[in-house]
Amino acid sequence: MEPEPVNGTAEQALRRLELTITRRLDGLLHGAHQGLLPGTGSESGDSRVYVPGEDDVRRMDWAVTARTTVPHVRDLIADRELETWALADLSPSMDFGTAETDKRDLVVAAVGAIGFLSSRMGDRFGALVIHDEYVHRMPARTGRPALYGLLHSLMEAPRGRPVPDAPDLAEGIDVLSAARRRRGLRVVVSDFLDARPELDPEAERPWERPIRRLAARHQVLAVEVIDPRELELPDVGRVAFTDPETGKVREVHLSPEVRRRYAEAAALQREGTRVALRRAGVAHLVLRTDRDWVFDVAQFVLRQRRMSHVARRSGL
Repeated sequence: MEPEPVNGTAEQALRRLELTITRRLDGLLHGAHQGLLPGTGSESGDSRVYVPGEDDVRRMDWAVTARTTVPHVRDLIADRELETWALADLSPSMDFGTAETDKRDLVVAAVGAIGFLSSRMGDRFGALVIHDEYVHRMPARTGRPALYGLLHSLMEAPRGRPVPDAPDLAEGIDVLSAARRRRGLRVVVSDFLDARPELDPEAERPWERPIRRLAARHQVLAVEVIDPRELELPDVGRVAFTDPETGKVREVHLSPEVRRRYAEAAALQREGTRVALRRAGVAHLVLRTDRDWVFDVAQFVLRQRRMSHVARRSGL
C-alpha cells in the first residue's frame, strides 16, 4: 500500500483535517517541541533525585548516585529529529460508526494529528496498516506531500473484508517493532477488540506482550478508538448483528436483560484494555466517535505535560 496521488475530493478533506489540527490543536497546546508525550528522547540531560513509582530505574545515574549516596536519575532531552511510526488498524471492526463519524475516520484523524505535529517539527513519519490479509508498510519520510499521500492511502483504502488468517493486532505490533530499530515514538491506533473477547480485566491480552516489548525500546502511545454502540445497546427490539471480522449474522432480541449483560461485558472488556496497557507501561488515549476528538487529544497532551512537570518538581 504505497502513498497515492491526492485527488480533488481527498485533497479537500485532507486540507480540512490539516486546518483543524493546525488551528485548533496548536491553539490549545501552544507549546514548544515536546510532542505528544513530552520528556523523552535519546540525549542525556541533567540528573535529579529518583522518585519511586514514577521514574524508570533504567535511567538511574549511577555516577551521581554513588557520589551523593542518594538515588538519582538522568532526564532525557527530547530529540529534535525523531522517526515516528504509527500502526493503523483498518481491520473490518473499524468500519463501524453510529455517531458523527466512523471509527475508520477517527483512525485517519488520529494518524493525521500525529503526522502533522511530527512533520512540523521536522520529524520523519511512517506508518504500518493492518488491512485485509496484509500489514502494509509506508516508509518514514519528511514533508507535507509525503504525509498527504500517506493519509490519502488510508482514506481511500477499501472497507475491510473477512479474510482467513488475517493478521491480528499482536502481529501488527510485532511488525512495528521490527520496522526500525532507532528509538522514537510508536503509536498504535486500534479498537483493541480481540476475536475472542476476554472479560477478566486482569487476564493477559493477546497483544499485551508484543506492546510491552515495543515499549521496552520506544516511547509508545496507544490510541483506543470506540463507538458508543460498542458500550451499550439501544432499546429497539429484535436486531440482526453482523460480525465484521467473520461475516456471520445473528438475530438477537434486545431485552433489558440482554442490554444489561452486554453493557457489563463491554465495560469489563474496556477495563481489561486499560489494565493491560498500564501493565505494559504505555500511554493511553481514548477517542470516541461521539466526542470532539481534537479536544480529547489536546487534553491528553496537556495532562501528560502536567504529569511530567509534577514529576520533575517532586525530584527537586
